[in-house]
Amino acid sequence: MNSEEEFYDAETGLESDDSCEVSFKDALVFDSKQVTDGSAAQENGAWERRKKLPSEMISRNNFSVWSILKKCIGMELSKIAMPVEFNEPLSFLQRISEYMEHTHLIHKACSLPDSIDRMQVVAAFAVSAVASQWERTGKPFNPLLGETYELTREDEGYRLISEQVSHHPPVSAFHAQSLKHEFEFHGSIYPKLKFWGKSVEAEPKGTMTLELLKHREAYTWTYPMCCVHNIILGKLWIEQYGTVEIVNHSTGDKCVLNFKPCGMFGKELHKVEGHIQDKSKKKRRVIYGKWTECMYSVDPKVYEAYKKSDKKPGGDSKKLKQEHSCEGEEAEEMPEVQETVTVIPGSALLWRIMPRPAHSAQMYNFTSFAMTLNELEPGMEKLLPPTDCRLRPDIRAMENGDTDTASTEKERLEEKQRAARRERSKDEEEWSTRWFQLGTNPHTGAEDWLYTGGYFDRSYTDCPNIY
Repeated sequence: MNSEEEFYDAETGLESDDSCEVSFKDALVFDSKQVTDGSAAQENGAWERRKKLPSEMISRNNFSVWSILKKCIGMELSKIAMPVEFNEPLSFLQRISEYMEHTHLIHKACSLPDSIDRMQVVAAFAVSAVASQWERTGKPFNPLLGETYELTREDEGYRLISEQVSHHPPVSAFHAQSLKHEFEFHGSIYPKLKFWGKSVEAEPKGTMTLELLKHREAYTWTYPMCCVHNIILGKLWIEQYGTVEIVNHSTGDKCVLNFKPCGMFGKELHKVEGHIQDKSKKKRRVIYGKWTECMYSVDPKVYEAYKKSDKKPGGDSKKLKQEHSCEGEEAEEMPEVQETVTVIPGSALLWRIMPRPAHSAQMYNFTSFAMTLNELEPGMEKLLPPTDCRLRPDIRAMENGDTDTASTEKERLEEKQRAARRERSKDEEEWSTRWFQLGTNPHTGAEDWLYTGGYFDRSYTDCPNIY
């Protein structure tokens, strides 16, 4: 086995382990192989990606959230202009690109000969895509109509283009492709945000499509609901809940994942459980873990036997002592979190989250990957279209810690967008998207925004002036 094969075996753990100790050891090997200090040095040592933001997170101590939100109960927040104090220094288009943080899982799926094994890793990729949201309580900037974002990662073997294709409703479309023509990953998202008094609920409407080209397979799924608690008072905390169905349209295999809500005693917080079934609806694997930590798979018979033994008297006494009761406390208070997943013997590790940098809490709780997303790499500005997020002055000012300039620029850009919309209305002119068009998803038959191609030809003469 060569070093590359050893690397992928360690990070996915697809070869089942017979003990908890071995599984956990594999997870640590994955971390030590994958996790660095956030840099990705070029081979010649000339340049490496940044490890932190230019400035620490702006203070929100003197800002009254309630003064803004008290008029918004039950309303959709995506239609309301918010002060920059609500934001983190990224556009929603850049936030979408964080789905690609664990692209090595797609590469692994491409390399596997068995469709059930591929489904396991695709399921892990789908869960990993929401992991960066943990403790990310800042709101990304709403993209302007026509705004774009490009992310090319030769070290990870892919490139991505996204565009804000609609303003009302706000819809963001993206398309990622392997540099070696192994996969395509695309979708469009309409993030519906509602304020309910103590919490903000986010519904990411839209379908994700992953195509593994060598296997001629297409997988589709939607993402779960997300809720940010304690918007007004207390410590902010996040939960994801809902059912995610991943369908392999080529084989008929399906993975059903249940993102569990917190529950009365908090013991379900962050948990994800589900199963993979083949086209005859026979359960082939059970998937379990936490979206904030890791995912495992195990044989269904082993899982059921473990659950039965776990219910025997005295079998769970240690776990019961660790449970945290919320009785007599505020309903929104964050329950105590068990930091590890109980590993069932015989399980295979599919994915484990990468530790965040030590200074993450002072930098909007960004991951190492997120730290790099708004960075202008050497020579990049000459290649980018004028609509790229990195060139937005309000986001750049906020990243640099200049709140006043960020606020002024945000208001200017929003007014410029409104003025442009009024002009189009007066001239009875429709907005034309540049890189995507509304069409039909060939796998679901549903309406979808599809990439039309041509972005990487670098011809940007007809791009709109939005900044």
